[in-house]
Amino acid sequence: MPGFEVFGEEEKKEIQDVLDTGVLFRYEFAEQRKGIYKVRTFEEKFASYCGSQYAQAVTSGTVALKVALAVLGVGPGDEVITQGFTFVATWEAIFDVGATPVFTEVDETLNMDPTDLEKKITGQTKAIIPVHMLGAQARIKEIKAIADKHGIPVIEDTAQATGGTIDGKYLGTFGKCGTFSFDAVKTMTTGEGGMVITDDERTWRNMSEYHDHGHDHVPNPGGRGGEGRSFIGFNYRMMELQGAIGIAQLAKLNAMIEEQKKSKAALKQAASAIPGVSFRELVDEKGDTATFFAFFMPDSEKARKVNDILKENGAAAIYFADNSWHYYPKWEHLINSSTLATNGWPFNDASGKRRIVYDADVLPASAEIMSRLLVYQVPVKLSKDRLKQMTDALEKAATQV
Repeated sequence: MPGFEVFGEEEKKEIQDVLDTGVLFRYEFAEQRKGIYKVRTFEEKFASYCGSQYAQAVTSGTVALKVALAVLGVGPGDEVITQGFTFVATWEAIFDVGATPVFTEVDETLNMDPTDLEKKITGQTKAIIPVHMLGAQARIKEIKAIADKHGIPVIEDTAQATGGTIDGKYLGTFGKCGTFSFDAVKTMTTGEGGMVITDDERTWRNMSEYHDHGHDHVPNPGGRGGEGRSFIGFNYRMMELQGAIGIAQLAKLNAMIEEQKKSKAALKQAASAIPGVSFRELVDEKGDTATFFAFFMPDSEKARKVNDILKENGAAAIYFADNSWHYYPKWEHLINSSTLATNGWPFNDASGKRRIVYDADVLPASAEIMSRLLVYQVPVKLSKDRLKQMTDALEKAATQV
C-alpha cells in the first residue's frame, strides 16, 4: 500500500477521457459526454471483480458505511455492533445515522471475536459491522451465522482489505452489504472515494437514490430519472475523475497484492527467528491482501523491547497499543464524550441527559492482544534497500531480545 505508488499512463489515459468531455459530474450531460460514464463503468467493473450483482460508488469509505446503514433502516434508538480495533470512521458512521456503537473484543485474527459478538447482541441491535482489519479476513462465516440466527444484517467494512478472499469468495460479499475505501493510503486508491456492494437490487436502488438527494434513478441510470422521489437523501456522489482513476487502479489490484505478498513473506521469514514470536491468525492465508505484516511477542515488555531495537535500526514497527486512530481506549474524543453539539449529542439525548458512556477498560482481551502486537505496513513497491533494512533490523532483534 498505497496504490499511488503505481500511478502511470493508465490513470492518465482514463483521466484524459474525462477532461476531453469536460463533464466531471457522474450524471446527465449525455450529448456532451459522448458515452463516457467513468463512475458507472467503475461500479460495473468493481461489482464484476468482487462477484457481486451491484455496486454503488460514493465519496469515501466512511460514507459507504453511512449509506449502507441508512438504506438498511438503521437510526436513532438502534444499536450497531462493531469491533474495538478499527479506524474511527466505522463508529463515526454509526453515530451519524443516530445509532449507538457497541464494541466487541478482537481475537488474534485482529478482527471481531464471534464469541464476544454473541454476548453483545440485544433487542436494539439492528446491524453488525465486522471489519476486515489490516488487510486480512474477519471470521465472517461464523459472524454471519450468528447474525442470521438473530435476524440481523451484516455490513462488512472492507476498507482495508479490497481484493481479499476466503476460499476464493471476495470479502464484502458475505454480508448484506460490503463497504470499501479508496482513500489516499489504500492499496487501490482514487484519492478519496468509496464503494458499497450488494446482491439485493432494492438495496442498491435505495443506495443509488439516497446518495443523490433521493433522486429517482430508475428510468435511466446515467440520468436522474422522473423525480418520483420516495425518501430524502443527501449528496455523496463520486465524481468522474475519481471513477476514472478507479478503473485504472482496479485493473492493477491483483498485481499490487502479489507484490505485497512477496515482501510480506520476506518480512515474516526474518521475524521468525525472534524468540517467542507468533503471527497473526489468518482465516485464509491465500486470500490475505498482505497490506500489513503483524506479529506478536509473548508480552508487552518484549514487544516494546523488540520495537526499540527495530527503531534503533531504522525500521520501527507500529505499536497499536499506543495508536490513537485505530484502538478503542485511545479514542479520547469517544471516551471523553467530546462533541460540538450544544446538547451533547450523540452522548446525550435531546434534553441534554447522558444516554451513553464509554469506558476505556471494557475490552480487556483486546488490550492484552494489542499490548503484544507489532505491525509493518507493506508498500506495493518496497525497494530492495528498504526491505533489506527491515529484514536486517528483524534479524538483529532476534539476536538481541
